[in-house]
Amino acid sequence: MKTSISKTILLIVAICTGLFSFSQDFQGKAHYMSKTTMDLDQWGGREMTPERKKEVEARMKKFLEKEYILTFNKTESIYEEDEKLEAPGSGGGFGRFGSSFTGGPKYKNVKTKEMLQDQEFFGKQFLIKDELKGLEWKMGTETKQIGQYTCFKATATKTVDKFDWRSMRRRGPGQGSKNDDKEKAKGKVAKDSTKTSDDPMQDIEVPKTIEVVAWYTPQIPINQGPDDFWGLPGLILEVSADRTTILCTKIVMNPEEKDNIEKPEKGEEVTQAEYNEIITKKMQEMREMYGGRRGRGGGRRN
Repeated sequence: MKTSISKTILLIVAICTGLFSFSQDFQGKAHYMSKTTMDLDQWGGREMTPERKKEVEARMKKFLEKEYILTFNKTESIYEEDEKLEAPGSGGGFGRFGSSFTGGPKYKNVKTKEMLQDQEFFGKQFLIKDELKGLEWKMGTETKQIGQYTCFKATATKTVDKFDWRSMRRRGPGQGSKNDDKEKAKGKVAKDSTKTSDDPMQDIEVPKTIEVVAWYTPQIPINQGPDDFWGLPGLILEVSADRTTILCTKIVMNPEEKDNIEKPEKGEEVTQAEYNEIITKKMQEMREMYGGRRGRGGGRRN
């Protein structure tokens, strides 16, 4: 009990100290490392040779492990990838495909509740403009040190976007595609257990919600954070969300040369819901093209 009271007092003192030590026009940069784990065996890794599996894992690592920079002031922030120059062709097809589901620079304004994100999808530029949605954080008293900052723990339940690749999974046994379920209802049994659906997305599922653990520091008294995360009484330095961990590796306060936090402006303006509908239609078109080729191929064999 005494420990809990002591940590609560520490949190209050840290918040007050932070509030008085920052001017209204301050700016900072937080560097983050983002890492997403993925079980390659779920996606056909068991059938690969050790050499091929190692090659695929190396290519995926460039896509699953990225560095970002969050530039922030009292009310605004922009979160963008710290891109490294790579040799031509080193990204691979997986990286090019995945980039269609990975957002560009993300702007958040916690005062006006505005969110803007630059997004490219299969060669077309979009500007996602929507209301900045927050999480219902449960504040804890548990602390840990990240660098020179004392951080406090907070947890929340987050609704997952159905096209968030970081939480995509292959359906397990007994959780087949809709077509499989229909076939079972008719009493039909597949002759070939390795047969896949014409629609690859039917074999993929995304959880509706995930649990989020965040660590924030009141020593930097802004309610900003990496990616979608914000709304705590201090900068979020670490986030664990499903299979993704985002960790702050460096903070620069009040750099000599300040950057303008500019809103993304390029692309066709859409809401998140409208953008998801565009993706859905594109995936349907791809499914129909893929299914049509299979059908024509089957006709030639007969």
